[in-house]
Amino acid sequence: MIKNKIVNAAILIIGNEILSGRTQDTNTATIALWLNSIGVKVKEVRVIPDIEKVIIDTVNELRKINDYVFTTGGIGPTHDDITAESISKAFNLKYGIHNKAFRILEAYYKPGEFNKGRQKMVWMPENANLILNPTSGAPGFNVENVFCLPGVPSILKSMLGGLKDKITGGEPILSHTISLRTVESEIAKSLTNVQKNNKDVEIGSYPFFQAGKLGVSIVIRSEVRSKIEKCSGQILDFVNEKKIEVVDR
Repeated sequence: MIKNKIVNAAILIIGNEILSGRTQDTNTATIALWLNSIGVKVKEVRVIPDIEKVIIDTVNELRKINDYVFTTGGIGPTHDDITAESISKAFNLKYGIHNKAFRILEAYYKPGEFNKGRQKMVWMPENANLILNPTSGAPGFNVENVFCLPGVPSILKSMLGGLKDKITGGEPILSHTISLRTVESEIAKSLTNVQKNNKDVEIGSYPFFQAGKLGVSIVIRSEVRSKIEKCSGQILDFVNEKKIEVVDR
């Protein structure tokens, strides 16, 4: 952990199926929550198609301005899984069979099952570091600060634990939520004043609908717990003054 340093990351969701709406992206939330817990702040998220030039250009842009880049999707066995080859070209590395990955999958599958299609999953950038997969065998990989993960949410989630020693974060990003039975317009001015008095704390308001009634959740985020507590106290002051109900979500 690096104290007093902001460590940033970008998440790059790769896949035509996300852009078409056929598949819903849940990986962003999974990665972002995990990164926050180890002190890495997600700076931006992009969703791009399975087009080689777009992948190469986007990866090269993001890896230069972020401490870490996480990609999801496009490392499977089908013809449109082109992330690994695109990453190779982004780093000007040879694309070929990763011997260690080959041995892992050869041992994972029953004799005769590790066919040519599945062998595509062991083609990676030269000397890539593997990210082990405890769920379905096929590893992800990283090159420098770019980490490539599968698109299947359950598999991706199972692989994050193996990355902890490879990521150096800052102070963990803490959060506190206050949920109110109100509408945003009723608290907008008061919340703006609290934000002005706490410029180094991130405050967000998010409407919700529960039990047939509208409400607003206020989320306070900071690396310092005392700053969250101070900000929370100021919010509760105007909430009590306005006689707004605090609800449990």
